[in-house]
Amino acid sequence: MAHAVWSGALTFGLVSLPVQLFSATESHTIRFRQLERGTSDRIRNKRVNERTGEEVEAEDIVKGLETDGGYVVVEPDELDEIAPGRSKTLEIDGFVDLDDVDPIYFDRTYWLAPKDDEHLKIYALLHGALSRTHRAGIATFVMRNREYLIAVKAEDDVLAAHTLHWADELRDPADEIKTVRSPGDLPDKELKTAVELVETLGMDWKPKEYRDTYRERVLELVEAKGRGETYEKADPPPRATNVVDLMDVLRKSVDDAGDKRRKGGRRKGGRRKGGRRKGRQSRTAREELERLNKKQLYDRAADADITGRSSMNRDELIEALEKAS
Repeated sequence: MAHAVWSGALTFGLVSLPVQLFSATESHTIRFRQLERGTSDRIRNKRVNERTGEEVEAEDIVKGLETDGGYVVVEPDELDEIAPGRSKTLEIDGFVDLDDVDPIYFDRTYWLAPKDDEHLKIYALLHGALSRTHRAGIATFVMRNREYLIAVKAEDDVLAAHTLHWADELRDPADEIKTVRSPGDLPDKELKTAVELVETLGMDWKPKEYRDTYRERVLELVEAKGRGETYEKADPPPRATNVVDLMDVLRKSVDDAGDKRRKGGRRKGGRRKGGRRKGRQSRTAREELERLNKKQLYDRAADADITGRSSMNRDELIEALEKAS
Protein backbone atom coordinates (compact mmCIF):
# COMPACT_ATOMS: atom_id res chain seq x y z
CA MET A 1 0.00 0.00 0.00
CA ALA A 2 1.27 3.47 -0.89
CA HIS A 3 2.28 5.82 1.91
CA ALA A 4 1.25 9.47 2.14
CA VAL A 5 3.87 11.95 0.92
CA TRP A 6 2.14 14.90 2.62
CA SER A 7 -0.68 15.47 5.07
CA GLY A 8 -2.45 18.62 6.14
CA ALA A 9 -5.70 20.54 5.73
CA LEU A 10 -7.37 21.41 2.45
CA THR A 11 -9.45 24.57 2.85
CA PHE A 12 -11.98 26.25 0.59
CA GLY A 13 -14.03 29.14 1.90
CA LEU A 14 -14.51 28.48 5.61
CA VAL A 15 -14.48 24.70 5.13
CA SER A 16 -11.44 22.73 6.32
CA LEU A 17 -10.82 19.12 5.30
CA PRO A 18 -7.92 17.02 6.72
CA VAL A 19 -6.32 15.24 3.76
CA GLN A 20 -3.37 13.09 2.75
CA LEU A 21 -1.47 13.23 -0.53
CA PHE A 22 -0.46 10.05 -2.37
CA SER A 23 1.63 9.73 -5.52
CA ALA A 24 -0.61 8.71 -8.43
CA THR A 25 2.14 7.30 -10.65
CA GLU A 26 5.21 5.10 -10.39
CA SER A 27 8.29 4.83 -12.58
CA HIS A 28 9.24 1.55 -14.30
CA THR A 29 12.54 2.92 -15.56
CA ILE A 30 15.28 0.28 -15.75
CA ARG A 31 18.14 1.41 -13.53
CA PHE A 32 21.61 0.13 -14.38
CA ARG A 33 24.45 -0.12 -11.86
CA GLN A 34 27.74 1.58 -12.61
CA LEU A 35 30.57 -0.97 -12.94
CA GLU A 36 34.23 -0.77 -13.85
CA ARG A 37 34.64 -2.09 -17.39
CA GLY A 38 35.91 -5.69 -17.45
CA THR A 39 34.90 -6.34 -13.84
CA SER A 40 31.81 -6.75 -11.68
CA ASP A 41 33.03 -4.08 -9.28
CA ARG A 42 30.43 -1.46 -8.36
CA ILE A 43 31.28 2.21 -8.68
CA ARG A 44 29.96 4.39 -5.87
CA ASN A 45 29.74 8.16 -5.66
CA LYS A 46 31.22 9.87 -2.64
CA ARG A 47 30.64 13.31 -1.16
CA VAL A 48 34.09 14.87 -1.32
CA ASN A 49 35.37 18.27 -0.16
CA GLU A 50 36.42 20.00 -3.38
CA ARG A 51 39.36 21.74 -1.69
CA THR A 52 40.78 18.98 0.53
CA GLY A 53 39.67 15.91 -1.45
CA GLU A 54 38.44 14.30 1.79
CA GLU A 55 35.07 12.54 2.12
CA VAL A 56 32.39 14.44 4.08
CA GLU A 57 29.64 12.85 6.21
CA ALA A 58 26.03 13.58 5.24
CA GLU A 59 25.24 15.27 8.58
CA ASP A 60 28.07 17.76 7.98
CA ILE A 61 26.66 18.95 4.67
CA VAL A 62 24.60 22.15 4.64
CA LYS A 63 22.90 24.14 1.89
CA GLY A 64 24.56 27.28 0.55
CA LEU A 65 23.61 29.77 -2.15
CA GLU A 66 26.37 31.54 -4.06
CA THR A 67 26.33 35.34 -3.97
CA ASP A 68 28.78 38.09 -4.91
CA GLY A 69 30.33 37.84 -1.47
CA GLY A 70 30.75 34.05 -1.49
CA TYR A 71 28.24 31.52 -0.12
CA VAL A 72 25.37 32.17 2.29
CA VAL A 73 24.70 29.03 4.37
CA VAL A 74 21.09 28.17 5.24
CA GLU A 75 20.18 25.56 7.86
CA PRO A 76 17.21 23.16 7.34
CA ASP A 77 15.26 24.54 10.33
CA GLU A 78 15.62 28.07 8.92
CA LEU A 79 13.93 26.94 5.71
CA ASP A 80 11.09 25.44 7.75
CA GLU A 81 10.64 28.68 9.68
CA ILE A 82 10.11 30.87 6.60
CA ALA A 83 8.24 28.33 4.45
CA PRO A 84 4.80 29.61 3.40
CA GLY A 85 2.04 27.32 4.60
CA ARG A 86 4.16 26.14 7.52
CA SER A 87 0.95 25.07 9.24
CA LYS A 88 0.49 22.43 6.53
CA THR A 89 -2.44 24.08 4.82
CA LEU A 90 -3.50 23.54 1.23
CA GLU A 91 -5.68 26.60 0.70
CA ILE A 92 -7.81 26.86 -2.44
CA ASP A 93 -7.85 30.48 -3.64
CA GLY A 94 -10.61 29.96 -6.19
CA PHE A 95 -12.03 27.68 -8.87
CA VAL A 96 -11.28 27.92 -12.59
CA ASP A 97 -12.74 26.26 -15.67
CA LEU A 98 -10.61 23.23 -16.54
CA ASP A 99 -10.60 24.19 -20.21
CA ASP A 100 -8.80 27.43 -19.31
CA VAL A 101 -5.73 25.60 -17.94
CA ASP A 102 -3.24 24.95 -20.75
CA PRO A 103 -1.87 21.35 -20.56
CA ILE A 104 1.69 22.71 -20.65
CA TYR A 105 1.24 23.84 -17.04
CA PHE A 106 0.58 20.31 -15.72
CA ASP A 107 3.50 18.48 -14.07
CA ARG A 108 2.90 15.57 -11.65
CA THR A 109 -0.31 13.98 -10.41
CA TYR A 110 -1.21 13.00 -6.85
CA TRP A 111 -4.33 11.52 -5.26
CA LEU A 112 -5.98 13.42 -2.43
CA ALA A 113 -7.74 11.32 0.21
CA PRO A 114 -9.63 12.25 3.40
CA LYS A 115 -7.54 11.59 6.47
CA ASP A 116 -10.42 9.81 8.25
CA ASP A 117 -14.00 8.62 7.72
CA GLU A 118 -15.35 11.48 9.80
CA HIS A 119 -14.67 13.95 6.98
CA LEU A 120 -15.75 11.72 4.07
CA LYS A 121 -18.95 13.75 3.50
CA ILE A 122 -17.01 17.01 3.02
CA TYR A 123 -14.67 15.21 0.63
CA ALA A 124 -17.60 13.82 -1.37
CA LEU A 125 -19.31 17.22 -1.52
CA LEU A 126 -16.19 18.91 -2.92
CA HIS A 127 -15.72 16.07 -5.42
CA GLY A 128 -19.35 16.32 -6.54
CA ALA A 129 -19.24 20.11 -6.89
CA LEU A 130 -16.02 20.03 -8.96
CA SER A 131 -17.36 17.24 -11.15
CA ARG A 132 -20.66 18.98 -11.82
CA THR A 133 -19.11 22.40 -12.56
CA HIS A 134 -16.13 21.06 -14.56
CA ARG A 135 -13.86 23.29 -12.48
CA ALA A 136 -10.57 22.89 -10.62
CA GLY A 137 -9.51 24.45 -7.36
CA ILE A 138 -6.25 26.42 -7.61
CA ALA A 139 -4.12 26.30 -4.48
CA THR A 140 -0.57 26.51 -3.15
CA PHE A 141 1.14 24.43 -0.48
CA VAL A 142 4.62 23.55 0.72
CA MET A 143 6.13 20.07 0.55
CA ARG A 144 9.79 19.15 1.16
CA ASN A 145 10.98 22.77 1.40
CA ARG A 146 9.34 23.75 -1.87
CA GLU A 147 6.15 25.62 -2.64
CA TYR A 148 3.84 24.11 -5.25
CA LEU A 149 1.01 25.51 -7.33
CA ILE A 150 -1.66 22.85 -7.82
CA ALA A 151 -5.02 22.24 -9.44
CA VAL A 152 -7.47 20.07 -7.48
CA LYS A 153 -9.98 18.33 -9.76
CA ALA A 154 -12.46 15.46 -9.67
CA GLU A 155 -11.42 12.14 -11.23
CA ASP A 156 -13.88 9.22 -11.16
CA ASP A 157 -14.32 8.62 -7.41
CA VAL A 158 -11.27 10.50 -6.13
CA LEU A 159 -9.84 14.01 -5.98
CA ALA A 160 -6.64 14.51 -7.97
CA ALA A 161 -4.04 17.18 -7.24
CA HIS A 162 -2.00 18.14 -10.31
CA THR A 163 1.13 20.16 -9.58
CA LEU A 164 1.50 23.03 -12.03
CA HIS A 165 4.52 24.84 -13.39
CA TRP A 166 4.85 28.46 -12.35
CA ALA A 167 4.30 30.90 -15.22
CA ASP A 168 7.94 32.04 -15.20
CA GLU A 169 9.08 28.42 -15.61
CA LEU A 170 7.58 28.13 -19.08
CA ARG A 171 9.96 28.76 -21.95
CA ASP A 172 8.95 30.88 -24.94
CA PRO A 173 9.30 28.67 -28.05
CA ALA A 174 10.14 31.74 -30.13
CA ASP A 175 13.23 32.29 -27.94
CA GLU A 176 14.23 28.63 -27.64
CA ILE A 177 13.55 27.20 -31.12
CA LYS A 178 14.87 29.25 -34.00
CA THR A 179 13.34 26.95 -36.66
CA VAL A 180 9.77 27.76 -35.60
CA ARG A 181 8.45 30.45 -37.91
CA SER A 182 5.63 30.87 -40.41
CA PRO A 183 6.33 29.37 -43.86
CA GLY A 184 3.76 31.73 -45.39
CA ASP A 185 0.41 30.80 -46.88
CA LEU A 186 -0.08 27.03 -47.10
CA PRO A 187 -1.35 25.51 -50.38
CA ASP A 188 -5.06 24.87 -49.90
CA LYS A 189 -4.94 21.44 -51.57
CA GLU A 190 -2.09 20.20 -49.37
CA LEU A 191 -3.73 21.55 -46.22
CA LYS A 192 -7.04 19.82 -47.05
CA THR A 193 -5.22 16.55 -47.66
CA ALA A 194 -3.33 16.89 -44.36
CA VAL A 195 -6.65 17.50 -42.57
CA GLU A 196 -8.09 14.43 -44.31
CA LEU A 197 -5.12 12.35 -43.12
CA VAL A 198 -5.58 13.52 -39.52
CA GLU A 199 -9.29 12.70 -39.64
CA THR A 200 -8.66 9.31 -41.27
CA LEU A 201 -6.17 8.45 -38.52
CA GLY A 202 -8.61 9.60 -35.83
CA MET A 203 -9.03 7.12 -32.95
CA ASP A 204 -10.31 6.78 -29.41
CA TRP A 205 -7.86 7.40 -26.59
CA LYS A 206 -7.13 4.00 -25.02
CA PRO A 207 -3.99 4.36 -22.88
CA LYS A 208 -3.97 0.68 -21.86
CA GLU A 209 -3.21 -0.25 -25.47
CA TYR A 210 0.19 1.45 -25.19
CA ARG A 211 3.19 0.07 -23.36
CA ASP A 212 6.89 0.81 -22.98
CA THR A 213 8.30 -1.31 -25.83
CA TYR A 214 11.76 0.23 -25.42
CA ARG A 215 11.91 -1.11 -21.86
CA GLU A 216 10.92 -4.56 -23.17
CA ARG A 217 13.67 -4.42 -25.79
CA VAL A 218 16.24 -3.44 -23.14
CA LEU A 219 15.22 -6.41 -20.96
CA GLU A 220 15.42 -8.76 -23.96
CA LEU A 221 18.84 -7.32 -24.83
CA VAL A 222 20.04 -8.06 -21.28
CA GLU A 223 18.61 -11.60 -21.44
CA ALA A 224 20.18 -12.27 -24.86
CA LYS A 225 23.59 -11.01 -23.76
CA GLY A 226 23.31 -13.02 -20.55
CA ARG A 227 22.82 -16.17 -22.68
CA GLY A 228 25.66 -15.18 -25.00
CA GLU A 229 23.25 -14.75 -27.91
CA THR A 230 23.13 -12.07 -30.58
CA TYR A 231 20.37 -9.48 -30.71
CA GLU A 232 18.67 -7.69 -33.55
CA LYS A 233 19.31 -3.99 -33.96
CA ALA A 234 16.46 -1.59 -34.60
CA ASP A 235 15.67 -0.26 -38.04
CA PRO A 236 17.21 3.12 -38.92
CA PRO A 237 14.94 6.17 -38.56
CA PRO A 238 12.86 7.15 -41.60
CA ARG A 239 14.26 9.72 -44.00
CA ALA A 240 12.76 13.21 -43.97
CA THR A 241 9.99 13.75 -46.50
CA ASN A 242 11.04 15.73 -49.57
CA VAL A 243 8.93 18.89 -49.74
CA VAL A 244 8.69 18.47 -53.52
CA ASP A 245 6.95 15.09 -53.06
CA LEU A 246 4.81 16.22 -50.12
CA MET A 247 1.42 16.05 -51.89
CA ASP A 248 2.10 12.53 -53.20
CA VAL A 249 3.20 11.36 -49.75
CA LEU A 250 0.12 12.88 -48.09
CA ARG A 251 -2.25 11.27 -50.60
CA LYS A 252 -0.58 7.85 -50.26
CA SER A 253 -0.74 8.19 -46.46
CA VAL A 254 -4.48 8.86 -46.63
CA ASP A 255 -5.01 5.86 -48.92
CA ASP A 256 -2.94 3.54 -46.71
CA ALA A 257 -4.71 4.73 -43.55
CA GLY A 258 -8.08 4.13 -45.21
CA ASP A 259 -7.06 0.61 -46.28
CA LYS A 260 -5.90 -0.27 -42.75
CA ARG A 261 -9.09 1.08 -41.24
CA ARG A 262 -11.28 -0.95 -43.60
CA LYS A 263 -9.29 -4.11 -42.82
CA GLY A 264 -9.47 -3.42 -39.11
CA GLY A 265 -13.25 -3.33 -39.31
CA ARG A 266 -13.49 -6.94 -40.57
CA ARG A 267 -14.23 -9.80 -38.24
CA LYS A 268 -11.31 -11.62 -36.72
CA GLY A 269 -11.05 -15.28 -37.73
CA GLY A 270 -13.45 -17.32 -39.84
CA ARG A 271 -14.34 -16.74 -43.48
CA ARG A 272 -14.86 -13.37 -45.01
CA LYS A 273 -18.17 -12.46 -46.54
CA GLY A 274 -18.37 -14.34 -49.83
CA GLY A 275 -16.63 -17.47 -48.49
CA ARG A 276 -13.07 -17.27 -49.83
CA ARG A 277 -10.77 -20.24 -49.51
CA LYS A 278 -8.30 -20.59 -46.63
CA GLY A 279 -5.31 -20.30 -48.97
CA ARG A 280 -6.50 -16.87 -50.08
CA GLN A 281 -6.94 -15.80 -46.43
CA SER A 282 -3.39 -16.90 -45.65
CA ARG A 283 -1.97 -14.93 -48.56
CA THR A 284 -3.96 -11.87 -47.49
CA ALA A 285 -2.64 -12.16 -43.94
CA ARG A 286 0.89 -12.42 -45.30
CA GLU A 287 0.34 -9.33 -47.45
CA GLU A 288 -0.86 -7.42 -44.38
CA LEU A 289 2.25 -8.41 -42.43
CA GLU A 290 4.47 -7.40 -45.35
CA ARG A 291 3.09 -3.87 -45.14
CA LEU A 292 4.22 -3.45 -41.52
CA ASN A 293 7.60 -2.05 -40.53
CA LYS A 294 9.88 -3.96 -38.19
CA LYS A 295 8.73 -2.14 -35.02
CA GLN A 296 5.08 -2.92 -35.81
CA LEU A 297 6.00 -6.56 -36.45
CA TYR A 298 7.91 -6.71 -33.19
CA ASP A 299 4.94 -5.25 -31.28
CA ARG A 300 2.69 -7.94 -32.73
CA ALA A 301 5.24 -10.60 -31.83
CA ALA A 302 5.28 -9.28 -28.27
CA ASP A 303 1.48 -9.45 -28.12
CA ALA A 304 1.64 -13.04 -29.37
CA ASP A 305 4.40 -13.82 -26.80
CA ILE A 306 6.73 -15.18 -29.50
CA THR A 307 9.99 -16.27 -27.90
CA GLY A 308 13.31 -15.15 -29.33
CA ARG A 309 11.69 -12.19 -31.13
CA SER A 310 14.48 -9.80 -30.10
CA SER A 311 16.99 -11.71 -32.23
CA MET A 312 14.72 -12.07 -35.29
CA ASN A 313 15.06 -10.06 -38.46
CA ARG A 314 12.02 -8.76 -40.34
CA ASP A 315 11.44 -11.89 -42.44
CA GLU A 316 11.76 -14.15 -39.42
CA LEU A 317 9.21 -12.05 -37.51
CA ILE A 318 6.74 -12.39 -40.39
CA GLU A 319 7.25 -16.19 -40.50
CA ALA A 320 6.82 -16.49 -36.74
CA LEU A 321 3.64 -14.38 -36.78
CA GLU A 322 2.18 -16.48 -39.58
CA LYS A 323 2.81 -19.65 -37.61
CA ALA A 324 1.38 -18.14 -34.44
CA SER A 325 -1.86 -17.20 -36.22
